[in-house]
Amino acid sequence: MHNAPKPKIEDLPTLPQLRRSAIVATLGAVAIGIMVYLPAEYGTDPTGVGSVLGLTEMGEIKQQLANEAAEDSLTHDGDRSSSLTDTLFELFVSTANAQKVWKDEITFTLAPGEATEIKAKMEKGATLFYSWTSTGGRVNFDLHAHASGEKVTYEKGRGRTEGEGSFETPFTGNHGWFWRNRDKVDVTVTLKMRGDYSEIVKTE
Repeated sequence: MHNAPKPKIEDLPTLPQLRRSAIVATLGAVAIGIMVYLPAEYGTDPTGVGSVLGLTEMGEIKQQLANEAAEDSLTHDGDRSSSLTDTLFELFVSTANAQKVWKDEITFTLAPGEATEIKAKMEKGATLFYSWTSTGGRVNFDLHAHASGEKVTYEKGRGRTEGEGSFETPFTGNHGWFWRNRDKVDVTVTLKMRGDYSEIVKTE
């Protein structure tokens, strides 16, 4: 194993030489920062060297991308705020719907060409709320009432798969639906009701 020779004092740099080296290194770093770093990173070219080397254009592209990213961030923040608003609105609506308790739910199936009637016995001035859906096909219906020479038609529909609403009775009697399946397949209807009625009457 050989030991490295000990350097001679006269071979070491003097303090003034070290100062000059430090100054040169500092000036070189500043020059590189001005001529290379600023154009390449920020698109700023005070000396014109960056444009010659093609660095200024690269820096301008970087700045443009950074600005677009910042704008996208603001837009997405707005989207998140809007999404939060939508979520709160949906929660409010779902809560309101949860409070809508149906008094009766009736499900029945109609074969092709088959018909049935479902009516509610109601007094004059009473209100009934309803919602119905059909699965498997469409139905024709007539929402009406007639009693003691009086009659009323609330709504009619052909080839429908759902309905929702309410009505107020102009006279005492049985008020409700006549349903018929005009499709070539069985249709299952689910009817939900709530309101001021005392009895449900179903006839085939």
